[in-house]
Amino acid sequence: MENETYDCGIIGAGLAGLSAAILLSRLGYKVLVMEQKQFPMHKVCGEYVSMESYDFLENLGLPLSKMDLPMIRNVNISAPNGSMLSQELDLGGFGISRYLLDDLLAKKSVECGATLKENTKVFDVRYKDEKFEIFTNNGNFVTKLCIGSFGKYPLFSMRHIKKSINYIGVKYHIKSDRIKRDVIELHNFKDGYCGVSAIENGSACLCYLTTADNLKNHGNSIQELEKKILMKNKYLKSIFERSVFVFDRPMVISNVTFESKRPVWNNILMVGDASGSIAPLCGNGMSMAFRGAGILSELLVKFLNGQIDRKDLNKIYTEKWQDNFEKRIKVGFYLQKLFGRNILTNISISMLKYLPFISKKIIRLTHGDKF
Repeated sequence: MENETYDCGIIGAGLAGLSAAILLSRLGYKVLVMEQKQFPMHKVCGEYVSMESYDFLENLGLPLSKMDLPMIRNVNISAPNGSMLSQELDLGGFGISRYLLDDLLAKKSVECGATLKENTKVFDVRYKDEKFEIFTNNGNFVTKLCIGSFGKYPLFSMRHIKKSINYIGVKYHIKSDRIKRDVIELHNFKDGYCGVSAIENGSACLCYLTTADNLKNHGNSIQELEKKILMKNKYLKSIFERSVFVFDRPMVISNVTFESKRPVWNNILMVGDASGSIAPLCGNGMSMAFRGAGILSELLVKFLNGQIDRKDLNKIYTEKWQDNFEKRIKVGFYLQKLFGRNILTNISISMLKYLPFISKKIIRLTHGDKF
């Protein structure tokens, strides 16, 4: 075990965890980030970021304004029957790959003074006498605070999590003259939906979510699933047929579920997907992760300065998390149930085409204000 005690240990170098590491480290706190993989790396994720977090990322030190990133101002949503809803986005967003974004954040955290330990898997965390002991394959560490930023998959034994419908996520990077730089597309198909949007270097991210049963019913063949189900949507058929696929094979994640979790578990403070599984239809899980990191970091500074105790920290963070995210997650949950059901989606998209004020309101409910 290291003799040094860190002010904060962060399990998982996700967007929220790395953002918190930057915010705390540049104030002089000793921060340890433990990541089981190694940067840079791809992640299965829709790579659209709402403008609500643009200023936040620039303030972290990411030079977004100098990167010629696609600025996305419109959304096109299609139903399986081909009905299309086009809507201007209030704030809009920008496209950037997780490969680039996560790597920039990781490098910035180290530059600010954080200790980043890659290839480090956490096996257990024990809280005793106001300290956390974190057990890993790369040694054991003692910290005053512990943040969980390990994504959708539970760490070790978190028995409060209830099982729900099991999904898979599939992602490609593509190049296509079919994709516009200023539009994010959301295409529905039986038991799933697919998002397509431009990212850096002339590429686009194509990422879809569907039930594990949908894949199983097609012999566990991604290719068969795409051919028999996704391409029944004429817009997806056009994209698949007119694109050059950058990856040799798709990136796939399984056992994806969307259920309620706790912002605080055994005094570990959860951020991002670890705090509550964020359905893609919440509008922007990445911006929610960034916002959560900002909220939590302010409270951690108060705790480390002795302004609040641990009980208050846990209570206030839970309240702020609920105020900022609970409604968005619920809206995403209900939209998740609607999308991918052929008849319901066909009817809903057809109706919303003639009720733009309602569609605008729904989109607004899934996004937040600038921070």
